Amino acid sequence: MTISQVIEKGSMTPVLRFERSNVVRLAIAQALGGANSAVIYATGAVVGDMLAPAKALATLPISIFVVGMAASTLPAGVITQCFGRRTTFMIGTGCGVLAGLVGSLAILYASFWLFCASAFLGGIYAAVVLSFRFAATDSAAPERRPRALSAVMAGGVFAGVIGPQVVTYTMDQWQPYLFVVTYLAQAAFAALSLLVLIGVRLPMPTAADTEGSRPLSVIARQQRFIGAVVCGVVSYLLMNFLMTAAPLAMKFCNLSQESANLGMQWHVIAMYAPSFWTGRLIIRFGAPKVVATGMVLIAASAAIGLLGIEVAHFWATLVLLGAGWNFGFVGASAMVLECHRPEEKARVQSLNDFIVFGAMAFGSFVSGGLLSEYGWNTILWISFLPLIFAVGALVLAFPRPIHADAAS
Repeated sequence: MTISQVIEKGSMTPVLRFERSNVVRLAIAQALGGANSAVIYATGAVVGDMLAPAKALATLPISIFVVGMAASTLPAGVITQCFGRRTTFMIGTGCGVLAGLVGSLAILYASFWLFCASAFLGGIYAAVVLSFRFAATDSAAPERRPRALSAVMAGGVFAGVIGPQVVTYTMDQWQPYLFVVTYLAQAAFAALSLLVLIGVRLPMPTAADTEGSRPLSVIARQQRFIGAVVCGVVSYLLMNFLMTAAPLAMKFCNLSQESANLGMQWHVIAMYAPSFWTGRLIIRFGAPKVVATGMVLIAASAAIGLLGIEVAHFWATLVLLGAGWNFGFVGASAMVLECHRPEEKARVQSLNDFIVFGAMAFGSFVSGGLLSEYGWNTILWISFLPLIFAVGALVLAFPRPIHADAAS
């Protein structure tokens, strides 16, 4: 029996059971899938440096990973609209398995372009993993959707631990082929995630789901949708922009690689740990106030970075950046839920993610060049401009005083 059938029969108890089961499964899959991104970010540039025909191409696999995220969101939305989220999950997770297998083969055969193909497949998987947050709301009552969304994002805390540990314990297990076992392990985690996702129970699309939908152009002109997208874009853009530059900036400041690794690990934990409370905060204070708090935290992270170049400054910058991203991105995602009807969710959510990940790709491409050309302080000063833009979009989207029930 599907969730839709249960609702039609008037029994809400099974729906609640599916809701809890779905959230748990999606949170586990988020943790396993998030390890994919951690592996790519930790090893992509290193393997790229080993395999690239020119040193200038060393970071290209990471940029292609982000492009894969952006390129897959709209097709994923179409598949979801036609065949349901579970089909999208199976395809995306299958790409995750292929990403690990192709990556290991690329290292074995010293093929840089094959490794780039692996990164693209990994980007498809990462985009589908981030859609888990919206899937958790499909079987949740409206008043519990922010908590369901943030609970799934909390699975990323474990990804921040699993990913680096996988790299540490597998990187040199098959000498002289560094990282081959790492990518095989990543494929195994993706396969395990696929098994977890098989048990997710979500409503299937029906003919009614494709009828009465407004054109995307109409939805995209809503002031609230614009505000939500702008805040999501700025949160993710600045997180990726500063996160990509920080380890290299620490190297330029003659700080140790170990301190950079530890800073990045705490950054990832800070990205997802607030998710244990973000949903409750959204319900109590409203998504706009939570988003505004995220923007303040990101601004504080840049301000602390401008105070000095000691290890403590970089660590504080990365931790506040991670927490600010969580409030900004989760809050903006909750705002998107207010901008569409049920039959429009797949298209609207995929459009939102396409715009967000597209901007993230731009940040990934320009971050390293700006750092090398103009330095870390310039990167930090530039970060304030998108923040001002996001605050302006938020004020225009919610011009009246925001009360605790503004999101309802």
